[in-house]
Amino acid sequence: MARVGFYDDPLFGEHDAGEGHPERPERLEAVRRGLRDGGIEKELVRLAPRAAAPEELRRVHTAAHVDRLAATAGRHVRLDPDTAAGPRSHAAALAAAGAVVDAVERVLDGSLDRAFCAVRPPGHHATPGRPMGFCLLNNVAVGAAAAMARGLKRVTVIDFDVHHGNGTQEAFWRDPRVLFVSSHQFPYYPGTGALDEVGEGEGRGFTVNLPMPAGLGDGEYRRAYREIVEPIARTFDPELVLVSAGFDAHRDDPLGGMALSAAGFAELTDVCLAVASGAACGRLVAVLEGGYDLDGIAEASAAVVGRMLGRPFAAPDAVPRPGFERLLEAYRTAHAAHWPVVK
Repeated sequence: MARVGFYDDPLFGEHDAGEGHPERPERLEAVRRGLRDGGIEKELVRLAPRAAAPEELRRVHTAAHVDRLAATAGRHVRLDPDTAAGPRSHAAALAAAGAVVDAVERVLDGSLDRAFCAVRPPGHHATPGRPMGFCLLNNVAVGAAAAMARGLKRVTVIDFDVHHGNGTQEAFWRDPRVLFVSSHQFPYYPGTGALDEVGEGEGRGFTVNLPMPAGLGDGEYRRAYREIVEPIARTFDPELVLVSAGFDAHRDDPLGGMALSAAGFAELTDVCLAVASGAACGRLVAVLEGGYDLDGIAEASAAVVGRMLGRPFAAPDAVPRPGFERLLEAYRTAHAAHWPVVK
């Protein structure tokens, strides 16, 4: 069985996004409940995070951004209409980013095979220059940058949150060392992630967006991931796979409009593991992003972490809705110029 690390800490519960905010501490208890009820918790290597160092953050974020967040320590600060920091939020954000860096280091050193970072605040909307969309620091981007600082030449980030990972896209927009793949409801917050957003300069082709209309579920996701994501990412053959594991594409999520089940999330994880089966030698780090229905978080967490451990999970048997072939063909047309494998 794979050695899977699990990062958790009471400090993550001290991030205060504001009264009544959907990004609340109970989300982490839902993760723990899912792993506990699934009999998974005892099989994990429990690990505490460390704070990310300023130089680790500045590989992704501007110095002004890092300093602005540091200035929120001990205070309640509204950062944008959706995003706030409380007195302990800065410390929690440092620990969230630090957890991902520590996980990357342990996986690359061989003391772990994989890791799941149950962190908050989430990160994939945070751009190099500003917090947004509930996110203060871009945890997965900081982890990817740490891997490249260790000498890796190819890192894949797969983001299956219901919202587009605009911050991660911006961080690596011109960087051919990072293949960023995002499936997301579109049009939807934050408004980015159109099919023709493929990167620029040397990074052109290394951003792969799969915008999706609301209502898609296990059948559509399965085909998109098996027929588009997997062949592209296997061709890239990363040395490490990072996953922005947002659970708000769950069918019961109040902020999303998708229809994934636990079996659907297990299938997405299988694709991520398949991508990691080449040069990455199975090395994968998953990082909690969104997800706001507590029962949905619990069952999706159990499905994802269970597959990371190697536990069996029945594949979804749903079939795509009529007309989905047209969307698949649009994906192929948009990305075949850079990835002929999808023709």
